[in-house]
Amino acid sequence: MLREVPSYTLFTVLMVICLFAIAIAKSIAPKRFDEFVLVIGNSKYLKIYGKDQKFLDYYDGLLFLNLIISSAIFFILCLQSFTNEKEFNSTLVFKLVLGIGIFILAKVLLERLIASLFEIDTIIDNYLFQKISYKNYLGLLLLPINAILVFGITPTENIIFGVIILLIIVNISGLFTTFKVYQNEIKNNLFYFILYLCALEIAPYIIIYSIFSA
Repeated sequence: MLREVPSYTLFTVLMVICLFAIAIAKSIAPKRFDEFVLVIGNSKYLKIYGKDQKFLDYYDGLLFLNLIISSAIFFILCLQSFTNEKEFNSTLVFKLVLGIGIFILAKVLLERLIASLFEIDTIIDNYLFQKISYKNYLGLLLLPINAILVFGITPTENIIFGVIILLIIVNISGLFTTFKVYQNEIKNNLFYFILYLCALEIAPYIIIYSIFSA
């Protein structure tokens, strides 16, 4: 059932910014964008654009902007659903956007540093490019989902969990594509890759969970 649409001015402004960011990214590289939307389960985009990757080019930067804003909006919607708190502090949204952006960028920089120490720069650079691509893809999915949850259906706990499960499935599908493409390199550096995953993929989220659940 559709609900009465409240005045979510800030959400509207932020989602418009996201739309502009995506539109500019598509106008900058229309062919790349068309291939990007098919990235899950398709290694063509990763093989082509992973060769000339940069730390964060204009195209990826615009999609990254959409990712952190869309993630912050979805996080607020989760809080509203789980706490039944309809009012929210607009400052919290901006703090979340900034915090998510800093966390992801700092994590990428640390991962590149660790990769250099382990002398597995090539495999990790490719892995990071693919991981950033999948995260940006999740941001692309979150934009229409957020719009539906803000202006359409009421975001109940079941719906929120359903969205989270969908995002996890999409992310796992992307990781399987990555491992399939670089399975030989991963096998040759298996010990370092497992150590890398434990230290920089699992541990940070365990620490964050421990902080928020304390």
